[in-house]
Amino acid sequence: MPIVFEKPKGLTAAPQHYCPGCTHGIVHRLVAQSLDDLELTDKAVGVAPVGCAVFAYNYFNCDMIQAAHGRAPAVATGLKRGNPDSIVFTYQGDGDLAAIGTAETVQSACRGENITIIFINNAIYGMTGGQMAPTTLPGQVTQTSPYGRDVTKTGMPIKVCELLSTLEMPAYIARVSVDSVKHVREAQKAITKAFRYQKEGKGFGLIEVVSSCPTNWGMNPVQALDWLRDNMLAYYKLGVYRDKFAKEEDVK
Repeated sequence: MPIVFEKPKGLTAAPQHYCPGCTHGIVHRLVAQSLDDLELTDKAVGVAPVGCAVFAYNYFNCDMIQAAHGRAPAVATGLKRGNPDSIVFTYQGDGDLAAIGTAETVQSACRGENITIIFINNAIYGMTGGQMAPTTLPGQVTQTSPYGRDVTKTGMPIKVCELLSTLEMPAYIARVSVDSVKHVREAQKAITKAFRYQKEGKGFGLIEVVSSCPTNWGMNPVQALDWLRDNMLAYYKLGVYRDKFAKEEDVK
């Protein structure tokens, strides 16, 4: 009987620790599948964050290294410059990337480092109990905003793709989601393209994945995906925010 679906070789057999309904597992598969499809798994080096995905080094079947909180892009920069033939990616949440790691993220993009960043945006701090994150929506209730995020005191949520797309050096910046089959397929294409651009030496790529956090949102998995569609996708618009080589791609 022909095999029609199987686990990517880029994933280990280790049981994942994520909460029921968490979309980290989906994104892990997409990253691993992209590396497999491009035959890059053996050359890949991933950088695990501090946050819900802190144990990512147990799940990807490639070399992995643990970075201090927010410092994954800096670590990835050193890895790539020291071994330019490797395929280096970071896997980060919104607190890791857009709060304590803002400088590292912006500066690596500004320099056009030839790395790939997978950015999980679930609008909340997950591992530490559900505090307000840089990406928490206006009015959203969290453990540290029990009456909803007050933007007059905390400012508006950071739109990472829009911010980085103003820079000259990034090669590819896109925002995707994994809330539906259609969006999962689009996410797969975007992640694959970012890795292919790195393979071709085209420079910095960041894929933001709008994700759910049923546990800290206080919802079941179905409710969480509905809330994501009704609220997050209205604020965090999906699409390609920068493709420096789009015309070249059209020719291909």
